[in-house]
Amino acid sequence: MIAALKCVIVKELTAKVNSRKPIRIFSAVTKYTPERMEIPMNEKFFDLKKEKQDRMINAALKVFGMRGYPFASTDDIVKEAGISKGLLFHYFGSKLGLYSFVYDYSVRYMSMELKAAIQADETNFFTLQKQIETGRLQVLKNYPCMQLFLEKCSIEPNREAASAVEEKRKELTGLYETFDAQADLSLLPAGADIVKLRRILHCTLKNLMEESFLSGSFDAEVLYRENISYIEFLEKFFTRL
Repeated sequence: MIAALKCVIVKELTAKVNSRKPIRIFSAVTKYTPERMEIPMNEKFFDLKKEKQDRMINAALKVFGMRGYPFASTDDIVKEAGISKGLLFHYFGSKLGLYSFVYDYSVRYMSMELKAAIQADETNFFTLQKQIETGRLQVLKNYPCMQLFLEKCSIEPNREAASAVEEKRKELTGLYETFDAQADLSLLPAGADIVKLRRILHCTLKNLMEESFLSGSFDAEVLYRENISYIEFLEKFFTRL
């Protein structure tokens, strides 16, 4: 089922490209007025072998995720991917075109795995968090830096880059809000501050992920187990309140 869904993502992105609706990005004008330039993505990218597609996607995820859009270099991306810069621009037109594509792909892929992992009838807050981590694990097995990239994009200070992915960012935010709404907060102890609990959980898991990359010790399975241990620790703590 998951394999079939992954094929759907590629087909949808291919259809989006073939519809002749190009990636729209802001032109470099003062205060980023509505004046735009359009850079079409080359649909031939989807004709490449999946291994090469993923190599290019993973390279972009890593460099953008580690450095953010302003400091990410296409030189580093092509070096990481093992391709020429000419090939990169042949498929994506520009650095911003690549960024927009990778973000769109990441939201679609992450959403697919999260929806597959979350049980529609689950209402326990902590169980839902564990299911989210299960979905993310499936993502990180194929795209190790995807969650890092999405986290970096959520605080991207560059207005041009942030504007280019605004629509898809709202889509991902809406999905997480749906999962949050699924939790029955009445099951938590009286007096539990859900806002602080969510912030503690988010900051903890984000820091664990960033530390694993900075130390060069990233391993999707190890990070998953560590994340689950922290969720269970908080679950025991709040159960005793």
